[in-house]
Amino acid sequence: MAQLRQDYGKFVQRDTEVVVVGPENAKAFAAYWAQEKLPFVGLPDPKYSVLKLYGQEVSLFKLGRMPAQVIVDKQGWVRYAHYGHAMSDIPEDDELLALLDGLNA
Repeated sequence: MAQLRQDYGKFVQRDTEVVVVGPENAKAFAAYWAQEKLPFVGLPDPKYSVLKLYGQEVSLFKLGRMPAQVIVDKQGWVRYAHYGHAMSDIPEDDELLALLDGLNA
């Protein structure tokens, strides 16, 4: 999330809001957001409600949720989805920014 925090302004320049959904409860999420001074939205999802909507995988063998990056347009359509197979399987911010540039063109 450090890279996302560093590049957040680049997403804002593209009229994009970043929302990070995580499995923690609201209290733990708020504490982490305050501690790390994260500028984007954090949404606690301990019951996997959002996870189910977007098809994010949960793997008990890999200690929980697998990473997913989803770009949703202003009309609510999913324009891009990447479902990781390991915690390290996350697209670079530059890749996501390039996708946004293409969608905004």
